[in-house]
Amino acid sequence: QVQLVESGGGLVQPGGSLRLSCAASGSGFSIYGMGWYRQAPGKQRELVAAITSGDTTNYAESVKGRFTIARDNAKNRMYLQMNSLKPEDTAVYYCNADILFELTFYHYWGQGTQVIVSS
Repeated sequence: QVQLVESGGGLVQPGGSLRLSCAASGSGFSIYGMGWYRQAPGKQRELVAAITSGDTTNYAESVKGRFTIARDNAKNRMYLQMNSLKPEDTAVYYCNADILFELTFYHYWGQGTQVIVSS
């Protein structure tokens, strides 16, 4: 069994920074594409940033220049550095990964971590 666990969320003032982490646990799996999504109250879940196994990145227009996605393949971890945070960044942030496990690809989600940007 594979699990994704996010951490690093919290309350921050506008203009502040947070660093989210996503850790994949289990054994016998390989991680391919990974990404961060977010869902604000009353809104659909949206892609924030994605990173391939070759470290190619993609960002939503709303976070370009402010957020940076990275991964550590040796540790099965992914990160999202969020700078210059705005109130509209408030949402539950979810880690997502395409994982090969027992010869089958699965699309895994973490449980989410809350980010609140408010003064």
